Amino acid sequence: MLELDLRFEDGTMDSKRVALPLEIGRGPECGLRLKAWRVGKRHARVERCASGLFLEDFGALSGTLVNGQRVTRYGPLCAGDQILIGPCLIQLREIGQALTAEPALSSGIVAPLVPGQADEDYPGLAASPVPDRTHTNQDDKPVYVLETLLQHRRRLHGVLLATLDLRRRDIASMSDAALRSEALAVMQDIIVNDPELPASIDRAALLLEVVNEAVGLGPLEPLLADSAITEIMVNRHDEIFVESGGQLRRHATAFSSEQAVLGVIERIVSPLGRRIDESSPMVDARLQDGSRVNAIIPPLALRGVSLTIRKFPKNRPGMEDLLRAGALNEAMRDFLAACVQHKKNMIVSGGTGSGKTTLLNILSNSIASGERIVTIEDAAELRLNHPHLVSLEARPANLEGRGKIDIRDLVRNALRMRPDRIVIGECRGGEAFDMLAAMNTGHEGSLTTLHANSPRDALARLETMILMAGMDIPLAAVREHISSSIDFIVQQARFSNGRRAITSIVEVTGMESGRIQIQELFRYTPGPPAFFSGCGVVPECFQDEAGLARLPVAWFDQKTPAHALHEGFTLGDPAAAVGQLPAH
Repeated sequence: MLELDLRFEDGTMDSKRVALPLEIGRGPECGLRLKAWRVGKRHARVERCASGLFLEDFGALSGTLVNGQRVTRYGPLCAGDQILIGPCLIQLREIGQALTAEPALSSGIVAPLVPGQADEDYPGLAASPVPDRTHTNQDDKPVYVLETLLQHRRRLHGVLLATLDLRRRDIASMSDAALRSEALAVMQDIIVNDPELPASIDRAALLLEVVNEAVGLGPLEPLLADSAITEIMVNRHDEIFVESGGQLRRHATAFSSEQAVLGVIERIVSPLGRRIDESSPMVDARLQDGSRVNAIIPPLALRGVSLTIRKFPKNRPGMEDLLRAGALNEAMRDFLAACVQHKKNMIVSGGTGSGKTTLLNILSNSIASGERIVTIEDAAELRLNHPHLVSLEARPANLEGRGKIDIRDLVRNALRMRPDRIVIGECRGGEAFDMLAAMNTGHEGSLTTLHANSPRDALARLETMILMAGMDIPLAAVREHISSSIDFIVQQARFSNGRRAITSIVEVTGMESGRIQIQELFRYTPGPPAFFSGCGVVPECFQDEAGLARLPVAWFDQKTPAHALHEGFTLGDPAAAVGQLPAH
């Protein structure tokens, strides 16, 4: 027989006495049943071997952790070992000779989920055995110490919520500052009078962590305050990655439970009139500073609640900042400004995270102050620096499935608002047809973005999106519509080192033999050495009746090195920009 202490994410505890061999899972045949979606039908097995008790994982997606280490087979187990399966932490208690008190040796251990080590979720990295039981994370804290901290955070989080509820306060009517102040006072009393907290725990840090998780954004708050971090990715409650300097790395912080992540998502989306639940398990939203948020929950997210936050720099970058960062050269800068000022219709294309929205914001700075701009987005993230601006945002359906307003409806409505320019945050579907119609019917100088790997791919995507509008239009007519509406396509790219640059600027010159014709004006050559160069072609739309260029011909013949003018400078990095950036 074996005695187990069980602790669950919701704070409940239980004890069980079970027979060996013991199968753990959610199936009816298992000796220890854990009814949770993260637990496999046959998740793991504990059995006695000649050298002691061994644990074997059956390959479930969420895995099995022993003392914070993900394992395939582990043993011999000893008294006090902690096994984490789904939402349940199982602690072993010694009974006679059932368990050995000697330190366990690992057998076939898969390295824990930290950068640079192996796991089935990170193919291509060689697995390495763990020689001891006190593996440390990035902050050099033993894993079992972090697990202990998470246990206390879960427990105190529940106590705080229960105490606030007992006070019968109308939390909905309280301001964020008042609610945080009261939670801090309550939590301070709880921690001072808590007999279970070890003396070694930093009580001040624990106080802030619990309060942030209860009434704020939890462990995300210090990450959002860190200007060096540009993206935050929560893969599940105990697995958070960040992007800094264009590189991904795992961060040591974690949420105490899935319920804590769901609570943070609710606090983000509720003020925007959006919701997330089993009937609507995906949501796009934004934070107060404009940072973009995407969340997806089970049953669609198999490993747990997933949250992605794209941060935006507090200081709005300008064209000169792109020049300092080596994203383009002076000729490209001047040409793009001329295109906006002369009301040329432009599309910014590129992959995810390539800087399309940032460039769209920067291009808007060249629009004359007397013009009226209407922006249309799915989730508002554009921050145009313009005095005459109307911002529209699409709306999802309500609980009854009614009231949905999509981008296409907003584009049609914008045409009645006397806009000089229409800016669509991103074209994803049938709204592309209405956008091109606006560009071709008196709203020159409009801007939008779309996902594509090259200018030619961008045109192909536009064709597909127009066909998605559900109109019975011949392909030849679609291409004619595109060629007469779009003047220029600006291609953005993000390189493996995290650097972003404009890799191509092309002009759409018209139709020939049923195919849209383009000519490249500027290109980026990766090298080495990398450089930006003009292609020696003056765009046709900037030529007068005699065919003479109305722009300096020298712009299209320049060749300059493609590197940051100030080494180490990156957009949104105040430390690197001291003394170098103009005020914006």
